[in-house]
Amino acid sequence: MANDADRLRGCIRDVVDFPRPGVVFRDITPLLADAAAFGLAVERIAGSFALGGADKVVGIEARGFIVAAPVALAMRAGFVPMRKAGKLPGSVEGRDYELEYGVARLEAHRDAIHPGERVLIVDDVLATGGTALAAIHLVERLGGKVAGLGFVIGLDALGGRGRLGGYEVVTLVDYE
Repeated sequence: MANDADRLRGCIRDVVDFPRPGVVFRDITPLLADAAAFGLAVERIAGSFALGGADKVVGIEARGFIVAAPVALAMRAGFVPMRKAGKLPGSVEGRDYELEYGVARLEAHRDAIHPGERVLIVDDVLATGGTALAAIHLVERLGGKVAGLGFVIGLDALGGRGRLGGYEVVTLVDYE
């Protein structure tokens, strides 16, 4: 797995001072453009949760969609998009959460997850954990059981993993 992490890390670009000065943005776009690396990331996330399985895989807008959809296919599970406010048609359930620079809202269709379904939550980056906690809350409010959370990148210094105690969390590449 260490070699896998090194392979994936080599496909992640650091963008300095984005989206604001002092921030180093970890860009997975080069990883997505490399078919072998992208396939490896999907395989590792899906494989980490294969034993317990999942009925649905939630992808968090926007880059989480890109990773979660093929994970869902690999796991033979349905895909559920969790989107920013006002992007989904029909009846939705929502949850506000705090970001480093403000407040945001995640929404999912009320009928996307059925009571008792096992749900894997997937996103590109685990930072402070605020988005992941909002996704957990929505899954549970809709009656689902969180099977775990999978991320391509973990930013350990921001403490997100610690906020997700009690849930299985898999990150493929970790940064201090």
